[in-house]
Amino acid sequence: MGIRVLIVDDHSVVRHGLKMFLALDSEIELVGEAANGVEAVRLARQLKPDVVLMDLLMPEMDGVAATEAIRRELPDTEVVALTSVLEDRAIFDAIRAGAIGYLLKDTEPDQLCEAIKAASAGQVQLSPQVAARLVREVRSPDNPETLTERETEVLRALALGFSNKEIAAELIITEKTVKTHVSSILSKLDLPSRTRAALYALKIGLVSLDEATSD
Repeated sequence: MGIRVLIVDDHSVVRHGLKMFLALDSEIELVGEAANGVEAVRLARQLKPDVVLMDLLMPEMDGVAATEAIRRELPDTEVVALTSVLEDRAIFDAIRAGAIGYLLKDTEPDQLCEAIKAASAGQVQLSPQVAARLVREVRSPDNPETLTERETEVLRALALGFSNKEIAAELIITEKTVKTHVSSILSKLDLPSRTRAALYALKIGLVSLDEATSD
């Protein structure tokens, strides 16, 4: 079974174009499309996709609010912001709401497919410029619970951009156990996404910016 993807955009021509691109990749399965944030939340609840491609500027409910709602209710569903806007506030708001990735609409189709696969695998991918901006904005959680030694190892690997599979291989545990540790980390730190956890790891010096953004 492929990676289940929900497309959210208020422009039908954009949704149509995305469907054409994604249909060419056998590892991706399009399960639905929504024209606004309200529809997106309803369909996400119903379909439980692996990844949501989320436009940010939409009527009724914008992509940031929809991302926050989906991540709160469906922690196993990752959200990738797909937008025409590249500005600090939009990036901060999307990541703060729980998006694992942030792409522009002029992204090449193969890069988009790779980003979907990376999100599904739990890989945090941030460019050095975006990461540097975000770290300055990130607030450390108030009175975070102490992580166990193993959770700290998982957090460090997550911040280095490892996928669940890679973390499992590195620590000689199962992928299911990795997911359990990640859920515990997010709960203890009161953070909405792996990306925010990775930025927290950068903020506290668990990894350096060079380490986290190197290929």
